[in-house]
Amino acid sequence: MRPVPYQRIRSLAPGAPSRGLPIGGCRHHIRGMLKRRQFIQPSVPVLRPAPPEGLDWVHEVKFDGWRAQLHKGDDAGKIFSRNGKDLTRRFMDVRVALESLPCRSAIVDAEIVECADDGTPDFNALMSGSSERLCAWCFDLLELDGRDLRPLPLVERKALLLNLLIDADDDTLRYSDDFLEPQKLLKVCNQMGLEGIVSKRMSQPYKSGRNVGWVKVKTSAWKLANKDRGELFEKR
Repeated sequence: MRPVPYQRIRSLAPGAPSRGLPIGGCRHHIRGMLKRRQFIQPSVPVLRPAPPEGLDWVHEVKFDGWRAQLHKGDDAGKIFSRNGKDLTRRFMDVRVALESLPCRSAIVDAEIVECADDGTPDFNALMSGSSERLCAWCFDLLELDGRDLRPLPLVERKALLLNLLIDADDDTLRYSDDFLEPQKLLKVCNQMGLEGIVSKRMSQPYKSGRNVGWVKVKTSAWKLANKDRGELFEKR
C-alpha cells in the first residue's frame, strides 16, 4: 500500500578482449569486465527554476533519498549508488524484494527512501542507517530478462516497469507515478515539504549522463528546510 502522502498527491494533482594474458588471467579479466559493465551510468536531470510544459512531458515526484540502480540477476540482487558503489549490504530489505521480482533479470532505476511516521521521506534517518520504513521508489526499467530497454521511449519502459511491480506485489518496491499538470504537482509537493518534481520527455530513450530531457525543480519549502544539508555530509 502506498503511504498516505502519495495518495494525497494523487488526489490533489491527478492527471542508464584482452591479449597476452594466460588463460586463467584472461578468465578473471573477462569476469571483471562483465562485473563493471553491468552498472549503467544513470541519467542525470538538469536543474531548472520551473518545469517544462507540453504534451510530450510527464512529471514525477522527486523523493528525497538515495539514487540507486537495482540489479536482479541469476545469482542474487545487487544495489549500486549513482556512482557505481555497491550498497547491497546497506539496503538488505530492498535486496530481498528485488530478488523476488517475477523475472530472470532486471535493472531498475530508483530512489531509496526512509520514511518518517507520516510517510514523507526522512533523509536524516536514511543517512543515520535507519531501515524501519525503507522502500525504493522505482521510476525506470533499463533491462528485463536480458533485453536492453534503453532504446525504447520512456512511456514504454514505464509501462513494462508498472506491470513488473504489479506482478511482484511487494510494497518495498513502489512505482513512481506520472502526473500531467506540473504546476499543480509542484504546489502540492511544496505544501507537503517534499523535495520537488522531475519532468521527463515521454518519447525519449534512456540517456546516460546529463540529460536535458529530464528536468528537476525543487520546492521552496524543501530548499528552506535543507539549507544546511551540507553539514550532514561533513559529519560522516
